[in-house]
Amino acid sequence: MRFTFNDIFKSSFLEKVTGFSFTDAVLALVAAFLVGMFVYLIYKKTFSGVMYSRPFNVSLVALTMLTTLIILAVTSNVVLSLGMVGALSIIRFRTAIRDPMDLVFLFWSIGAGIVLGAGLIPLAVLGSVIIGIILIAFVSQNVIETPYIVIINCADEGAEGDAVDLMRRNVSRYRVKSKTVSAARGIELVFEIRLKTGETRFVNELSIIPGVTNAALMSFSGEYAS
Repeated sequence: MRFTFNDIFKSSFLEKVTGFSFTDAVLALVAAFLVGMFVYLIYKKTFSGVMYSRPFNVSLVALTMLTTLIILAVTSNVVLSLGMVGALSIIRFRTAIRDPMDLVFLFWSIGAGIVLGAGLIPLAVLGSVIIGIILIAFVSQNVIETPYIVIINCADEGAEGDAVDLMRRNVSRYRVKSKTVSAARGIELVFEIRLKTGETRFVNELSIIPGVTNAALMSFSGEYAS
């Protein structure tokens, strides 16, 4: 039995190609790019970590477009959708997510891509705008008390007592995080403090107390100093 070139392509393959809407795909991908750029700007605006990662932020745009592309392919063919589920199930992401907000933005990009791929462009745009406004509203709120870490090195107990008394008068509240005593370095105290006004002049006063060899102030995010 002989097959010609036309016989080979007389199959459902051509039906899939003719059933594909180029205009809808371009519209969905353009919308995905715009929504992804909106996510990009919101992430950059609301980022409050230590080191801003531009590659991660750019990946949010690409993730939105890739998800849209996959959903466009899946919705065009039931058999392809089953195969795609099996293929995606073996993917494992091993990059650690340090900030919970990064995980929120990842789900936002994926969710927007799914909605756009399904053709619900107004829903994706409306949902993204509402989410962006909520995130900006939370970030723009003034923090009543800013947490800080104070590290004080004292030569003896007398200097330690004077330093604690001075800090008690200048901060709203404090808590001892750690205390280290050694023959070589003396006494090292680590405090978590709260400042209402952000005034840090008391650190200068700490450093001139007799017996205080070092005084350092760092902002504190709850997990690491920044």
